[in-house]
Amino acid sequence: MAGSALQSRDDVAAIVENFVTARREARALRDYPGVVPADLATAYRCQEMAIERWPDRIGGWKVARIAPHAREQYPEERLIGPAFSRNIHYASSDTVVECPVFRGGFAAVEAEIVIRVARTSPADERTWTLDEAEGYVGSVHIGVEMASSPLATLNHLGPGAVISDFGNNWGVIVGEEIKDWRSLSQVAAQTFIDGSHVGQGTASIRDGALGALAFTLGKCAQRGRRLHEGDVISTGMITGVHDVRVGQTSRCVFENYGEVQCKIVEAVASIA
Repeated sequence: MAGSALQSRDDVAAIVENFVTARREARALRDYPGVVPADLATAYRCQEMAIERWPDRIGGWKVARIAPHAREQYPEERLIGPAFSRNIHYASSDTVVECPVFRGGFAAVEAEIVIRVARTSPADERTWTLDEAEGYVGSVHIGVEMASSPLATLNHLGPGAVISDFGNNWGVIVGEEIKDWRSLSQVAAQTFIDGSHVGQGTASIRDGALGALAFTLGKCAQRGRRLHEGDVISTGMITGVHDVRVGQTSRCVFENYGEVQCKIVEAVASIA
């Protein structure tokens, strides 16, 4: 349901408590725990409070586009969510990475371009051009975002809900390096689930990947945060958002650059 832009700190705290506890206990939620944030400021307040509660450091960020029909209420082109260091994996094309998801919640695999950040960004620069963002690229890789939330309907509730629950992220896989990325205009990818073809598409290097990095640099500065050397930025889906279940396998094939293979496993409770 739609929310109020004037949600109290207690309302925000209740949303955060429910999502963080469900993630730590690896259990599903039946309903959104409160009123869905009706504006970006409230949604990111939830995210910031949840980050403070989570027992791991941020190792990067996922980026996703906000659908055009939602931008009147959430007036930005993209949204971001933290990727925590324990959920960031590096893999070659012949490696199968185990990706935990919340049984009974939302789970999807997304083929993406992943950028590794070259150096720490300034804290006060809120607007970035693509050329400025390019100067912070350490390397570019094929990759996968593992999206998962304890709430199965999270994506259907819109950007406010997605942002409030860590951007619906539960892992980033950094695959083979795209060494010639500066000479490319786009990268093509296909996704297979249990061997069946489920999607294909292309991603723009400049407007897509660098655009996502530029947005993240600015959004983090706006929130009083920086990107750091070695952080990974998962820059947005290429072939679509593909639902998966525990026990399934996925294979994302990037034309000329290799593939990323995942085995979907059940998330377990965290005691840390």
